[in-house]
Amino acid sequence: MKLIIQIPCHNEAQVITQTIHSIPSSIDGFDVVETMIIDDGSEDDTAKVALAAGVHHLVKLPSHMGLATAFTRGLDACIKHGADVIVNTDADNQYQAEDINLLVKPILDGKAQIVVGDRGVANLETFSPLKRILQRIGSWVVAHFSGMDVPDATSGFRALSRDAAMRTMVLNEYSYTLETLIQAGAHKIPVAYVKIRTNPQTRPSRLIRSIPHYLANSSATIVRSYTMYRPLRVFTILGSILLLVGLALGIRFLYFYFIGQGSGHLQSVILAAILLIVGFQVLLIGLVADLIGFNRKIMEEVLYRVRYLEMEQNNRNKASNDTG
Repeated sequence: MKLIIQIPCHNEAQVITQTIHSIPSSIDGFDVVETMIIDDGSEDDTAKVALAAGVHHLVKLPSHMGLATAFTRGLDACIKHGADVIVNTDADNQYQAEDINLLVKPILDGKAQIVVGDRGVANLETFSPLKRILQRIGSWVVAHFSGMDVPDATSGFRALSRDAAMRTMVLNEYSYTLETLIQAGAHKIPVAYVKIRTNPQTRPSRLIRSIPHYLANSSATIVRSYTMYRPLRVFTILGSILLLVGLALGIRFLYFYFIGQGSGHLQSVILAAILLIVGFQVLLIGLVADLIGFNRKIMEEVLYRVRYLEMEQNNRNKASNDTG
């Protein structure tokens, strides 16, 4: 069994050595434990320092492409290198690496395919009171949309089985944490949470520039992801609301019409007609979006098979090199 710990990073030359050295060299249940750096277009010596610190694999992105892209590129590379389980952690040493054992245990026991580290965001001292509230609200929203219990939606300290990694597809450019949970819920992938510990903060979060910025991007990610995987439900709700409001206005006009006051309420007829037409169109859009969703499922299956074939080819090449 091989475990690869991937670390997406951007300009982390000051702390990456400490992060790499904190990772255990052996973990129960695995014959091989390796580390991988995904250098997201760093402008400092992150890659050079990481190699000097003893990292096993280095993936360099041509430019700064964002955390979500670095995460998925790392998954692809880990799969190609034959990882049975992949652990993702932050480059700033936010999480205690000793807790990797806790993350991988549910996967090794066959109880989950994705395991997320729960920081206890409701009581995390490094978060401001407002941030704690927002984290709890965000986790509740993701739990509602994914249909799973989600105590810590934004934790980046997580483990994935090889099969779960091959089925993961992140489309938004902001972050992978929220979208992957909604995706896992839609695909019925078992997800578990384990309590983990955090280290003292070494620098401010680069992902959360400000509360308004975080709210805008996180809300857009949740809505977009849920609409992607549940389009018919979303458009049916929106269309039904418009139809009901239009129907109510139409009934209101008929009431005034039958009591002889219809001439003063022509605006209601016009608005009712507009709402009914738009509501019907939204329902039709939902049907089209649902059909498009089938194409997305086909794309995900193609991606899964491509990743599987690449992994098998790499295994054959490695076996050939070993025998040669």
